[in-house]
Amino acid sequence: MTTTDTDTLIWVGSYTADRNGNGEGISALSADSDGKLTARGLAVAANSPSFLALHPTLPVVYAVAEEGKTVRAYRRTGDTGLQAFGEPWPAGDATCHVAADPHGRFVVATCWGDGQVILYELDDDGALTSRTSATAAVDPHFTGPTDDERPSRAHSSLMLPDGRVMTTDLGHDLVRVWKYVPGEGLQADHQVVLPKGSGPRHMARHHSGTVFVDTEYSVEVAAVRMEPDGTYELTAVVPASINKPFDGDSGAEIALSPDGRFAYVGVRGSNRICVLKVTHDGTELEPLADVPCGGDWPRHHLVREGWLYVANEGSGDVVSFKLDPETGLPDGPVDRVPTGSPSVLVPAG
Repeated sequence: MTTTDTDTLIWVGSYTADRNGNGEGISALSADSDGKLTARGLAVAANSPSFLALHPTLPVVYAVAEEGKTVRAYRRTGDTGLQAFGEPWPAGDATCHVAADPHGRFVVATCWGDGQVILYELDDDGALTSRTSATAAVDPHFTGPTDDERPSRAHSSLMLPDGRVMTTDLGHDLVRVWKYVPGEGLQADHQVVLPKGSGPRHMARHHSGTVFVDTEYSVEVAAVRMEPDGTYELTAVVPASINKPFDGDSGAEIALSPDGRFAYVGVRGSNRICVLKVTHDGTELEPLADVPCGGDWPRHHLVREGWLYVANEGSGDVVSFKLDPETGLPDGPVDRVPTGSPSVLVPAG
């Protein structure tokens, strides 16, 4: 069965048996204009491809192997298939995120286990050709011998319009900004320090230029903005939810509506999607409402025009919600499709 021109094809990463998951690799599903979800089968078998990124112009998908400590390229075959493209490249411990440069020059992988930020350069076919690990983070909150040392936990990266790269370090409460130097990898530019114990996880850039960062530990959203000299500064930290976090809650993904009016933050534990209104010309956020995620452990979600899709890792399903165009609030669930331990949703382009 093939998708229609009006369907959205989505690649789904997963956790597999090596991470005690029920997935088999990267699968495909389609969503039609009414929110109906259809499983399109396994695109390629792989061990815990827990995060995915697309090449900006080529039919190539990049996937981490979180337990296997590698990054690998896959080439699209047919409508919903993927095929390994080149050999897997070594990464770091618990490599949990990968992002692609919008100009197709490189991908960046971040590693929760050992804090590494690794750049892989690409050739004209999208193949990985080199590997460079960036300078390790230093905990800005560490005060000396009487203070407990905290491990670095690099967690995600974001490509900035000026060619720089922004990364989060969940363990050291840092947002780090890098310059890309061809042949040399990433060189440190500057960093933004977030409150101790907040745990910056994922990022979403608003069209105003503000980067919103959701925090895993404190379940908040931080706003960072670029100053005239090119440095980013922390300008606000607000709760993600209209309610206080429950015991065991942790922030997951943050995504913006296409028009930039709303932000959506997943909260694992209490299994909520927090909806926030973007205010003051994109510089601030205001918690608006919480809605159930439709399953258990919402690890990742995707916002498309008029729709929200949630990957519930714990309950093993992907759920669709209709978004109210005026309020931004989800209505539903509209549909759900069983999916083994889904961890990321990426439109196939």
